This record gives sequence, C-alpha cells and structure tokens, in this order.
Amino acid sequence: MKILAFSDIHCDAEACDMLVEAAQQADLVIGAGDFAQRRRGLAATMLRLEPFAHKAIYVAGNNETPQELTMSTSATVLHGQMIEREGLNIYGLGGAIPELNITSFKSFDIPEDQAAGLLKGAADADIIVCHSPPKGVADVMEGRGSMGSVEIRKTVEQVQPVMMLCGHVHDCWGERGLIGETQVANLGPRINWIELEF
Repeated sequence: MKILAFSDIHCDAEACDMLVEAAQQADLVIGAGDFAQRRRGLAATMLRLEPFAHKAIYVAGNNETPQELTMSTSATVLHGQMIEREGLNIYGLGGAIPELNITSFKSFDIPEDQAAGLLKGAADADIIVCHSPPKGVADVMEGRGSMGSVEIRKTVEQVQPVMMLCGHVHDCWGERGLIGETQVANLGPRINWIELEF
C-alpha cells in the first residue's frame, strides 16, 4: 500500500495543490491535523483538498476541532476511534496533548488524563495517527523543549504499531525515530510517502 501523509497545512494553498497532485498516486492519504490557522480558513483549505477526500483519513490539530473538521470535509475524521482500511487498522486522535494553554486563540487541547482514556481505543492498531508527537521523539520546540505526550508514548510502547504519524511541533518536521519497533514520523506540510507490505 502506498500512503501519502502530511500535517500542519495551516491554510497553505500551494502545499494543498502539491498534495492534490501527489495524491493521484496514493492508495490512502493521511492528514495529521492543523489544516486551519488559529481556527480560521478551514473551509477553504478543505475544499482545496477535497479531490482526494474519498481516500483520506484525518485527525484534527489544535487549530480546529474534530467537529469543525468533520463538517468541512467528506473524508473520514477519527478522534479516539479506529477504522480498517485495506487490511490495516488505523487509529486517530486529534488535538494538542498535553494542553498548550494558548490564550491568543481557542486551541483544541486535550489533557494527558483524558488522552489516556481515548488512547485505549488504539489497541491492535497497525498505524496510530495523532496530531501531537509522543514524548521524546520528534517533539522538541526551540525555547520550549520537549512538547510530546507521555500518554501517546505509553500507548505506542504497549501497542507497537508499525507506524506512528504526527505533526504539531514545527521545528521537527521531517524527523523520524523509533519507539521499540515502531517508526515515528513528524510529517509537516510536505509529501511523505510510506509504503507498507502486509
């Protein structure tokens, strides 16, 4: 299976158009959140991405809620849920974990204890998609240090999916790492190809 994955579009029309073109070669498209910019521009961005929505799975970032995203696209939106596609179990969870406590706009944040409950649904996942990275992998922001989620990391350690896909920490776009046998990738607004054989 050929998967096109990305995160953190933040209303970038050029990035959207690049993804639409690349998606023609993809069996599945995964978007790991932050389609909007400070809760604005979501509808226009999702309209640009609609050509591949029929084969896309998204999670919300902290710049939009799962409800807002669901209302703006015909793609599958996951939040604390799993879906099977082409024989793969894909679990998704949106939002900033842990909470960012941003006051300049209404960030969609989830505290670690709430995330722990939602992440119970990730058992038996082949791919885990979260907006936030796991603690200690592709999660360091200049001036703020490690921004990753302890609960996401615990889940990846326990479940050991083939891949864990994330975004959120812009300084780490393109970074990859391992948690046990699981490949972790902080995607960013670029073309990331993942090819899986199963």
